Amino acid sequence: MKKLSIISALTGLLFFGVASAADVTLYYSPYCPHCHHARDFFVNKMIYEYPNLRVVQINVTEEPNLQAFKETLKKCEYESGGVPVIVVGDKCFQGYADFMEKELRDAVEVDLSDADKKVAAENKKELEANPDDFRAKHADRQKAVTEYNAAIEAAAKKMAEEKKNNEASSAYFYILLVVLVAALGFVLVRKEKKKK
Repeated sequence: MKKLSIISALTGLLFFGVASAADVTLYYSPYCPHCHHARDFFVNKMIYEYPNLRVVQINVTEEPNLQAFKETLKKCEYESGGVPVIVVGDKCFQGYADFMEKELRDAVEVDLSDADKKVAAENKKELEANPDDFRAKHADRQKAVTEYNAAIEAAAKKMAEEKKNNEASSAYFYILLVVLVAALGFVLVRKEKKKK
Protein backbone atom coordinates (compact mmCIF):
# COMPACT_ATOMS: atom_id res chain seq x y z
CA MET A 1 0.00 0.00 0.00
CA LYS A 2 2.81 2.40 0.96
CA LYS A 3 4.68 1.48 -2.23
CA LEU A 4 1.57 2.25 -4.31
CA SER A 5 1.14 5.66 -2.72
CA ILE A 6 4.79 6.52 -3.30
CA ILE A 7 4.49 5.49 -6.95
CA SER A 8 1.25 7.45 -7.28
CA ALA A 9 2.75 10.58 -5.80
CA LEU A 10 5.89 10.34 -7.90
CA THR A 11 4.15 9.71 -11.17
CA GLY A 12 1.55 12.37 -10.41
CA LEU A 13 4.35 14.87 -9.98
CA LEU A 14 6.06 13.75 -13.16
CA PHE A 15 2.98 13.88 -15.37
CA PHE A 16 1.70 17.21 -14.10
CA GLY A 17 4.99 19.07 -14.54
CA VAL A 18 5.77 19.76 -10.89
CA ALA A 19 8.77 17.46 -10.78
CA SER A 20 12.24 18.91 -10.58
CA ALA A 21 14.82 18.67 -13.33
CA ALA A 22 16.47 15.90 -11.32
CA ASP A 23 13.55 13.60 -12.09
CA VAL A 24 13.71 11.35 -15.15
CA THR A 25 10.96 9.41 -16.88
CA LEU A 26 12.19 6.78 -19.31
CA TYR A 27 9.72 5.24 -21.77
CA TYR A 28 11.11 1.98 -23.12
CA SER A 29 10.37 -1.31 -24.79
CA PRO A 30 12.07 -4.46 -23.48
CA TYR A 31 12.78 -5.43 -27.10
CA CYS A 32 14.66 -2.23 -27.98
CA PRO A 33 18.48 -2.32 -27.79
CA HIS A 34 18.76 1.49 -27.52
CA CYS A 35 16.31 1.36 -24.61
CA HIS A 36 18.50 -1.23 -22.92
CA HIS A 37 21.52 1.08 -23.22
CA ALA A 38 19.55 4.08 -21.94
CA ARG A 39 18.26 2.12 -18.95
CA ASP A 40 21.78 0.88 -18.24
CA PHE A 41 23.09 4.47 -18.32
CA PHE A 42 20.54 5.68 -15.78
CA VAL A 43 20.50 2.59 -13.55
CA ASN A 44 24.25 1.96 -13.45
CA LYS A 45 25.66 5.48 -13.70
CA MET A 46 23.31 8.40 -13.23
CA ILE A 47 21.57 7.34 -10.02
CA TYR A 48 24.99 6.85 -8.43
CA GLU A 49 26.36 10.17 -9.64
CA TYR A 50 23.31 12.20 -8.60
CA PRO A 51 22.14 11.19 -5.10
CA ASN A 52 18.76 12.95 -5.44
CA LEU A 53 17.94 11.67 -8.91
CA ARG A 54 14.75 9.62 -9.28
CA VAL A 55 14.07 7.53 -12.39
CA VAL A 56 10.66 6.21 -13.37
CA GLN A 57 10.71 3.57 -16.11
CA ILE A 58 7.58 2.97 -18.18
CA ASN A 59 7.26 -0.09 -20.40
CA VAL A 60 5.30 1.07 -23.46
CA THR A 61 4.53 -2.50 -24.56
CA GLU A 62 2.12 -2.85 -21.63
CA GLU A 63 -1.32 -1.73 -22.77
CA PRO A 64 -2.23 0.29 -19.66
CA ASN A 65 0.91 2.43 -20.10
CA LEU A 66 0.21 3.47 -23.69
CA GLN A 67 -1.94 6.47 -22.78
CA ALA A 68 0.82 8.03 -20.67
CA PHE A 69 3.27 7.41 -23.52
CA LYS A 70 0.94 9.01 -26.08
CA GLU A 71 0.48 12.06 -23.84
CA THR A 72 4.24 12.41 -23.51
CA LEU A 73 4.77 12.11 -27.27
CA LYS A 74 2.24 14.89 -27.76
CA LYS A 75 3.81 17.05 -25.01
CA CYS A 76 7.26 16.54 -26.52
CA GLU A 77 5.90 17.17 -30.03
CA TYR A 78 7.24 13.86 -31.36
CA GLU A 79 5.43 12.43 -34.36
CA SER A 80 6.95 8.97 -34.22
CA GLY A 81 6.39 6.58 -31.35
CA GLY A 82 10.03 5.49 -31.29
CA VAL A 83 11.62 4.59 -28.00
CA PRO A 84 13.37 5.30 -25.81
CA VAL A 85 11.82 8.62 -24.93
CA ILE A 86 13.53 10.26 -21.99
CA VAL A 87 11.96 13.19 -20.15
CA VAL A 88 14.19 15.16 -17.80
CA GLY A 89 12.26 17.99 -16.18
CA ASP A 90 10.59 19.61 -19.18
CA LYS A 91 13.25 18.55 -21.69
CA CYS A 92 12.56 15.59 -23.99
CA PHE A 93 14.96 13.23 -25.76
CA GLN A 94 14.02 10.56 -28.28
CA GLY A 95 16.47 7.75 -28.89
CA TYR A 96 19.71 7.08 -27.08
CA ALA A 97 23.39 6.96 -27.95
CA ASP A 98 26.52 7.38 -25.85
CA PHE A 99 27.15 10.87 -27.27
CA MET A 100 23.93 12.03 -25.54
CA GLU A 101 25.29 11.39 -22.03
CA LYS A 102 26.64 14.92 -21.55
CA GLU A 103 23.38 16.50 -22.73
CA LEU A 104 21.38 14.23 -20.39
CA ARG A 105 23.66 15.13 -17.47
CA ASP A 106 23.28 18.82 -18.32
CA ALA A 107 19.48 18.44 -18.31
CA VAL A 108 19.60 16.75 -14.89
CA GLU A 109 21.83 19.53 -13.53
CA VAL A 110 19.60 22.43 -14.65
CA ASP A 111 18.17 23.12 -11.19
CA LEU A 112 20.99 21.69 -9.08
CA SER A 113 23.03 23.84 -6.76
CA ASP A 114 26.77 24.20 -7.26
CA ALA A 115 27.30 21.97 -4.21
CA ASP A 116 25.11 19.23 -5.74
CA LYS A 117 26.99 19.51 -9.05
CA LYS A 118 30.27 19.17 -7.17
CA VAL A 119 29.01 16.04 -5.38
CA ALA A 120 27.92 14.59 -8.74
CA ALA A 121 31.34 15.26 -10.27
CA GLU A 122 33.07 13.61 -7.31
CA ASN A 123 30.72 10.63 -7.44
CA LYS A 124 31.29 10.24 -11.19
CA LYS A 125 35.04 10.25 -10.68
CA GLU A 126 34.83 7.70 -7.87
CA LEU A 127 32.37 5.53 -9.85
CA GLU A 128 34.66 5.49 -12.89
CA ALA A 129 37.68 4.61 -10.72
CA ASN A 130 36.05 1.58 -9.08
CA PRO A 131 32.47 0.93 -10.28
CA ASP A 132 31.78 -2.28 -8.36
CA ASP A 133 32.93 -0.94 -4.99
CA PHE A 134 31.12 2.36 -5.46
CA ARG A 135 27.85 0.63 -6.41
CA ALA A 136 28.16 -1.81 -3.49
CA LYS A 137 28.80 1.09 -1.10
CA HIS A 138 25.71 2.92 -2.41
CA ALA A 139 23.42 -0.06 -3.08
CA ASP A 140 20.48 1.83 -1.59
CA ARG A 141 20.47 4.08 -4.68
CA GLN A 142 18.72 1.30 -6.60
CA LYS A 143 15.57 2.39 -4.75
CA ALA A 144 15.70 5.58 -6.85
CA VAL A 145 14.53 3.56 -9.86
CA THR A 146 10.88 2.59 -10.02
CA GLU A 147 8.78 0.84 -12.61
CA TYR A 148 5.52 2.63 -13.41
CA ASN A 149 2.43 0.68 -14.32
CA ALA A 150 -0.79 2.50 -15.21
CA ALA A 151 -2.91 -0.44 -14.04
CA ILE A 152 -1.32 -0.22 -10.59
CA GLU A 153 -1.76 3.55 -10.66
CA ALA A 154 -5.47 3.16 -11.47
CA ALA A 155 -5.89 0.60 -8.70
CA ALA A 156 -4.14 2.92 -6.25
CA LYS A 157 -6.42 5.81 -7.23
CA LYS A 158 -9.47 3.59 -6.83
CA MET A 159 -8.29 2.44 -3.41
CA ALA A 160 -7.67 6.04 -2.36
CA GLU A 161 -11.16 7.04 -3.54
CA GLU A 162 -12.73 4.12 -1.69
CA LYS A 163 -10.80 5.02 1.45
CA LYS A 164 -11.91 8.63 1.14
CA ASN A 165 -15.53 7.54 0.68
CA ASN A 166 -15.25 5.20 3.66
CA GLU A 167 -13.77 7.99 5.77
CA ALA A 168 -16.60 10.31 4.73
CA SER A 169 -19.15 7.61 5.57
CA SER A 170 -17.49 7.11 8.95
CA ALA A 171 -17.61 10.85 9.63
CA TYR A 172 -21.33 10.97 8.78
CA PHE A 173 -21.95 7.98 11.01
CA TYR A 174 -20.22 9.61 13.99
CA ILE A 175 -22.02 12.91 13.40
CA LEU A 176 -25.35 11.08 13.27
CA LEU A 177 -24.42 9.14 16.41
CA VAL A 178 -23.62 12.38 18.29
CA VAL A 179 -26.92 13.94 17.16
CA LEU A 180 -28.85 10.85 18.26
CA VAL A 181 -27.12 10.73 21.66
CA ALA A 182 -27.79 14.47 22.13
CA ALA A 183 -31.45 13.99 21.16
CA LEU A 184 -31.78 11.04 23.53
CA GLY A 185 -30.20 13.08 26.29
CA PHE A 186 -32.61 15.94 25.60
CA VAL A 187 -35.62 13.58 25.72
CA LEU A 188 -34.44 11.99 28.96
CA VAL A 189 -33.82 15.37 30.58
CA ARG A 190 -37.32 16.57 29.59
CA LYS A 191 -38.84 13.38 30.97
CA GLU A 192 -37.02 13.90 34.28
CA LYS A 193 -38.23 17.51 34.48
CA LYS A 194 -41.85 16.41 33.86
CA LYS A 195 -41.63 13.87 36.70
CA LYS A 196 -40.60 16.59 39.18
